[in-house]
Amino acid sequence: MDTIAQNSPSNDPVEKGIAAFLNEIIALRRDLHQYPELAFQELRTSKLVASRLSSWGYEVATGIAGTGIVATLRRGEGRKRIGIRADMDALPVEEATGLAYASSNPGVMHACGHDGHTSILLAAARYLAESGNFSGTLRLIFQPAEEIGAGARKMISEGLFERFPVDAVFGLHNWPGVPTGQFGFVTGPAMASVDQAVIKIVGKGGHGAEPHRAVDPVLASASFITALQSVVSRNVDPQDMAVATVGSIHAGSASNVIPESVEMKLTMRAFSETVRQLLQERIPALARAQAESFGASADVNYRLGFPALVNHLKETAFARDVAYDALGLAAIEKDFRPRTASEDFAFMLQANPGSYLFVGNGDSAPLHSAHYDFNDAIIAPAARYWVRLAETFLTEDDG
Repeated sequence: MDTIAQNSPSNDPVEKGIAAFLNEIIALRRDLHQYPELAFQELRTSKLVASRLSSWGYEVATGIAGTGIVATLRRGEGRKRIGIRADMDALPVEEATGLAYASSNPGVMHACGHDGHTSILLAAARYLAESGNFSGTLRLIFQPAEEIGAGARKMISEGLFERFPVDAVFGLHNWPGVPTGQFGFVTGPAMASVDQAVIKIVGKGGHGAEPHRAVDPVLASASFITALQSVVSRNVDPQDMAVATVGSIHAGSASNVIPESVEMKLTMRAFSETVRQLLQERIPALARAQAESFGASADVNYRLGFPALVNHLKETAFARDVAYDALGLAAIEKDFRPRTASEDFAFMLQANPGSYLFVGNGDSAPLHSAHYDFNDAIIAPAARYWVRLAETFLTEDDG
């Protein structure tokens, strides 16, 4: 792994304070890794998180969206309120790391680092409860079901921000390939929208030796897949981003039989709502037209997922300034670019001003890989960042 980029004095009280219990937090992170839980099933994780927060003096509300938690800590007379979110769920992946603390739940793995995100926020929570210097209201949001894009929306629909209002909300994600402990900031669209489609091309089955007596849905599907990229290259403004990927295609079971139908599964991504809507219009139209040109038909089930994650200007500038002041210029990745992966934190940023940032996981396996492991070396700098962000936000002039 890379060395952590640090440019702060060694006598930083936050750095010292977190270092005093860092090994305990690392052990907790590895415990979470060993016992991963899927979306809306984070019962053990939620119980562990709530217990720690309660022991540190937080007001802990549980059961939001099933396993979600909001922990509140008030101090002083300040009127400002900040929210910081971490996700808790794992993925349906069979782990292949061989680690001593590898998943003990077959087919379930923390392959995206949510065990690390939760541990980072718990480390910051402990320091802020014991030594935090702020005046106002701190709200820590531990969210279920990010991996299926449902947790944030469900927490919000159950009154998250009515019950626990905030003036701004922040979140982070580790990112492999970025130097360990370096932070990335993006103003505006930072992660893509994600939608899915299931397209069924229906023809007329027949003998592979007599294709003229059949309507071949495989040929129609191949034509559609080839034409699909014309939507990106010819319908989308070249200065915008769009992704249209066919990730699954199934048809038939024998080499000498033309099947009745072909089923394809697609994912679509965009940074702008305009492009997202264009894809929603053009892809079904193209599928139907291509199918009809071969005498087949197309049934399209186009399912909207969640929107692009769009960071707010003021809050992103604030978050970047905090990183510079707390950790130094060397800890900021200057050329960090938007990611085409997706995040349901987008819904929280539609409900409140805020920003979503990134922290380097070093030279690790990619996210969602069976070989991925969260880099424990980023817990301390990321927790220190959350502390500084909360303290700065809650000590600024309320006016």
